[in-house]
Amino acid sequence: MTGRRVLALAVTAVVAAGCLVACGGDSAKTDPHAELQIWVRKPPGSSTEKTDQQLAAAFTAKTGMPAHVTALFDDFETKLQQAAAQKKLPDIVINDTDRLGGLVKQGLVREVDRAALAGQADLTSASWQAATGADGKIYGVPFSAQSFALFIRKDWRERLGLPLPRSWADLDAMAKAFTTGDPDGNGKTDTYGYVIPASTKRGYTSWYFASFLFSAGGDFLTGETGKLTPAINSPQALAATQEFRKQFCTDKTVVPGSVTAETTQAHPLFETGKGGIYLTGPYNMARFDKNLGKDKYEVVALPPGPGGTSVSLAEGENVYLMAGSANPEGQTRFAEYAVSPEGQTLGMAGDTDGNVVRLPVNGKVAMAAVRQDTRWQLFAGIYQNGARYVPVVPDWTPFRQSSADTLNALVADCSQDPKAALDKLAQTFSDELTKQKAKA
Repeated sequence: MTGRRVLALAVTAVVAAGCLVACGGDSAKTDPHAELQIWVRKPPGSSTEKTDQQLAAAFTAKTGMPAHVTALFDDFETKLQQAAAQKKLPDIVINDTDRLGGLVKQGLVREVDRAALAGQADLTSASWQAATGADGKIYGVPFSAQSFALFIRKDWRERLGLPLPRSWADLDAMAKAFTTGDPDGNGKTDTYGYVIPASTKRGYTSWYFASFLFSAGGDFLTGETGKLTPAINSPQALAATQEFRKQFCTDKTVVPGSVTAETTQAHPLFETGKGGIYLTGPYNMARFDKNLGKDKYEVVALPPGPGGTSVSLAEGENVYLMAGSANPEGQTRFAEYAVSPEGQTLGMAGDTDGNVVRLPVNGKVAMAAVRQDTRWQLFAGIYQNGARYVPVVPDWTPFRQSSADTLNALVADCSQDPKAALDKLAQTFSDELTKQKAKA
C-alpha cells in the first residue's frame, strides 16, 4: 500500500458529532473521480486567484484528478459556515494558520497523518508547528509562510532629510514629519505618517498590533501550551498599547478613517500617497511597484521596541483537508503537490503580484532561483530570525477578536484608560482559557 493510500485511509474526522452535523458526509462513500472542490481566501478576479487556478490545473495535469478553485474573500468564514450547515463543504480549504483551532473545534477538518505524507520531511519545522493543534495533533498541511516589514515612502523621507528609523522614537518622528512637513511637496497638509488597518473585522487591529506587542517584549498569553495565563496586561503589553494609542490620540499621525479600515482599504492609502509608513507583508511589493513605483518606497525591518528586539508576527496558510469529503485520496494528493518543489515554485509566481506562496515552506526550494527581487530575502530573514506565531490554544479566534475589540476601542475613544481596558481584556482571556481548558 502506498504512502498516499495510507494517508487517505488514516485521516479521520475530528469531533465526530460536530462533523456529522456540519459536514453530513460519510467518508466511507468515496469517489476518487469526483472533481476536487478547492476554496481559497482570495479576491475573485485577482491575480492570486489566477495563480491558484494554475496550481489546480497543474495538479490535474500531473495526476489526472479534476479540480476546481473557488475564490472567496469577503466574509469567507461566514460562507464556510453556511456551506457546513448545508452539508456542502469543499474538499480543500487554503486559509490562514491561525484559523486552525476554530476549524478543529467545529469538526470541519481531518487530522493529518504527517508520516504518511509524501515529502513531509522537506517542510520546515516552524511551518509544521503552525499546522499543529493545542492537543499536539496535526490538522493541516503547511503551504505558505510570511513575516512583516515596514514599507516607507523613500521619496518623502529623502525630501525631508530623515534617516532610516532605528528605534520607535525615530519611527514616530518620521510619522510626525510625514504628517506636518508636506513630504509630497504639493503645499498642502494632506499626508499622514501611519497607514494602519485597525478594523475589528476578522480581528485586524490585533493582527497589526501583534508585531509591536512582541517587539516590546510582551505577548498575548504566557506559559506552556495547555497551561497558559494572560499576559496582555503586563507592563510590556501596556507600553506597546500606549505607543499604539499615542499615534491615534496624541500625535494624530494615522490616516483618518483607519479605525474602520481593513487591509483592502489600507493598501490604497499607501500607494496613493495618503500615508507614508505601512507595516505589511511581501505580497504587496509587486502591487506597489506597479501602482506607486519601486523607486518611491523602501522596505525595512521594524526597529527594535522597548523589549530590545525586532519581532515580526509570523503567519501563513495551511492546506486544510475538510471532513466528510468523498475524495480523501484526492485531498491528500493535492496537499502533496501543493507543498512539493513544483507546487511551491508555481505558487510563488516569481516576482509578480500573483504570489500565493509568500515564503516557501519546502526547504528544497531555493527562493533566489525563483525570485530575482532581493527584497524577498529581507522577509525570509525576518521570518527565520525573529518571527513569532500567535500562542497555541484550541481556538485563537476569540482571543484575536476580543483583543481587536479592546484595542480598536482604545484608539477610537481616546478618553479610555489603557490599563483598565487591558486588565478587563486579561480577565476575558482568563475566562476563555478556562472555557477552552487551556489554563494553567
